[in-house]
Amino acid sequence: MKRAYQNGTGKSRKWWDKVQAETDHDASRIELPVSLAEAMGNSQEALMDLVYRVGLVLIRTTLQEEVKSLVGERYYPDKESPWRRWSKQRGYVVWAGKKVNLKRPRVRSNDGKRESPLESYKAFQSEKGLDERLAERVILGLSTRNYERAIDDFCDGYGLAKSSISRHFIKTSAKKLEELLERSLGKLDLVVIGIDGIEVSGEVLVIAVGIDRQGKKHILGLWQGATENAQVCKDLLCDMVRRGLEPSQKYLFVVDGAKALSKAIKEVCGEASLIQRCQIHKRRNVKGYLPRNYQAVVDNRLRVAYNMKGYQEAKGLLLKTVEYLEEINPSAARSLEEGMEETLTVHRLGLPDILRKTLSSTNFIESTLSITRDVTGNVKRWRRGDQRLRWLASALLEAESRMIRIRGYRVLPMLTNALKNIDREKEIA
Repeated sequence: MKRAYQNGTGKSRKWWDKVQAETDHDASRIELPVSLAEAMGNSQEALMDLVYRVGLVLIRTTLQEEVKSLVGERYYPDKESPWRRWSKQRGYVVWAGKKVNLKRPRVRSNDGKRESPLESYKAFQSEKGLDERLAERVILGLSTRNYERAIDDFCDGYGLAKSSISRHFIKTSAKKLEELLERSLGKLDLVVIGIDGIEVSGEVLVIAVGIDRQGKKHILGLWQGATENAQVCKDLLCDMVRRGLEPSQKYLFVVDGAKALSKAIKEVCGEASLIQRCQIHKRRNVKGYLPRNYQAVVDNRLRVAYNMKGYQEAKGLLLKTVEYLEEINPSAARSLEEGMEETLTVHRLGLPDILRKTLSSTNFIESTLSITRDVTGNVKRWRRGDQRLRWLASALLEAESRMIRIRGYRVLPMLTNALKNIDREKEIA
């Protein structure tokens, strides 16, 4: 029974031919059999096939109704109408995410010199909704190479070729890129800005994610460069300022271990900018200098230090770790000393444990980057131009729709007060 439904044969096919014939005869009359459940045979595939075919019946009905409004009834045409029916012509409509063959009715003037275009036929040919559904499917992991096979499970349709899918996605992703790069930031009440980079086929794209006072995450910007250097980050921040970011306002910047990011932030937003370097990156960098038999011991000391509540206690243990590393590997000691104060910014602000752990690393950005890696993993060949930017923008907007509030968002007012107190202390000084 299942094979009969899929091949378009058997009882359901005969019943459908009868319904379609009646529809062509009288577009306003559609009858479904009483024993529909029996005809379906408890088959989900047959149900989907029915929904698809009923949709085509409604499309044909709409076309016939428009013809009737212009010409009149089929057997009782309006004699005063300047139009008359003029056979049918092969065409197509966009339905169920693909193009479907359909014979469209034609209407011409009584003298046969002019033709009246059907507005409903133009509407059914619109590819606006198709572009959106196509882009969503590609972002969710459907390759352009397999798109035609994946959607060709309905009958009477000829799908979309790989080249057509690519053109549709290029157009849609370009709109998403423009939406991301031109969105206004002036109305966002931001308190935290995280900056991190992702490598895509040999090139690095720097991404900025903001957190507002309610704990919601927002994609702020995207910039392309060869490496995660200071100039790329500076250009990204300048672009964000152009779109409404207030550089004089106090933010907590959370970045990875790169010194270039800290340098760029201070150039754009001032030397007094509060920067929290990722503690996980710092631990990873220090471990990279050590022999295997020392890595677990040193990493445990760093983890204990960063988990301490007080700033003085955490800094004291880190300084002792530096002395310990001097005897093992001086390069590892220098790596820990470099930027140590910036890894303890959340301690100096006196944040609660849950918020301190959330903002002590760039993990709240990594959840966004993981979605972009899943999306870009489907690309087999990267080309020049804006392809990386278009794919990343589409993936980031998709990730933004799934974002949830950060852990500890209820105590974010404590961070806001801490930032105000720092400004007040500087004014007094």
